[in-house]
Amino acid sequence: MSSQPGKSLETFENPQQARDYTIRIQVPEFTCLCPKTGQPDFAELTVEYIPDQLCVELKSLKLYVWAFRDEGAFHEAVTNQILHDLVEATAPRFMRLTAEFNVRGGIYTAIVAEHRAENWQPAIPVTLP
Repeated sequence: MSSQPGKSLETFENPQQARDYTIRIQVPEFTCLCPKTGQPDFAELTVEYIPDQLCVELKSLKLYVWAFRDEGAFHEAVTNQILHDLVEATAPRFMRLTAEFNVRGGIYTAIVAEHRAENWQPAIPVTLP
């Protein structure tokens, strides 16, 4: 596996395909460039997903995220592109990507994008006393 940034996402077989379970990944050091000014934008990404057949390999995710460092992108566009690429690679039952961008000009931006597999139904939440 490379140690250079790249847009390739590697996967591995889900070890528990019969069960819905959540994988939560936090990426606290996402950076891209503002497409208007060229200044860096910083964000924390949170990926939450229920895998089906495949899981994303974490080092490849790190290198994938790193590849955005020198790219100009609007927050909405880059969040949806990352979700799209993760869904293409893993075909999850459910995936949510939350991108919380740091303050710029007194404004914080948070983008939440979701994917649901066509026939997947979430489990009924359990409420304990």
